[in-house]
Amino acid sequence: MSKHASSSVESAVDWLKRHGSKAGREGMARYNIPSDRAFGVAMRDIQALARQLGRDHALAGDLWATGWYEARLLAAYVDDPARVTSAQMDRWSRDFDNWGVCDTVCFVLFDRTPHAWVKVEKWAVRREQFVKRAGFALLWSLTVHDKASGDAPFLRGLRLIEREASDDRHLVKKAINMALRAVGKRNAALNATAVDVARRLAAASDHTARWVGKDALRELTAKRSFKAAVPSRRQTGRGSV
Repeated sequence: MSKHASSSVESAVDWLKRHGSKAGREGMARYNIPSDRAFGVAMRDIQALARQLGRDHALAGDLWATGWYEARLLAAYVDDPARVTSAQMDRWSRDFDNWGVCDTVCFVLFDRTPHAWVKVEKWAVRREQFVKRAGFALLWSLTVHDKASGDAPFLRGLRLIEREASDDRHLVKKAINMALRAVGKRNAALNATAVDVARRLAAASDHTARWVGKDALRELTAKRSFKAAVPSRRQTGRGSV
């Protein structure tokens, strides 16, 4: 790391530290996010700092390396998706230790890279809790942010959902459920297939798969237009568990 890069990351971390609060750290507990490596900075302030800093791939890597919760969220906002490599995505995914970082990185950075669909299929079948959640978080996010793909990759995503729906870990099953609901809201054709998947899961012998199916089915069969199923950038990082 150069002296200039070191100064930049130190300045950013110092800014985050000054904008954190005890109340912010205590509030993280309500969302089951550990605060031992956190300052308690509001998401709106992290986003404001990201706008000041602009895109900076090198800085993002240095911020990630600090291990601070808010620094890693900031890294997701300042990194350049075009410069994110497949190896970087695997490396960062292995560092995920809470759903807040996992989801934010997927929703604002990883889903905009050219490697996103490969990671959906690779990560969705992994055993590690947050890597697996990341696979389904990516699928969830791509239902809105991928404007170019046809239905084929989303149909493959539905097969992954059906295959993995019996994973009873709370943070995994919630991500699978959200991905199922999101795919089913992308368009009418995918809705029909997602409803079929949800019905099969709702009738499954496994209690976790039944929950995933029944919970999704209520929303997928409601009379509504197909709207975005992913949180906005302002909402990302809060309340997605």
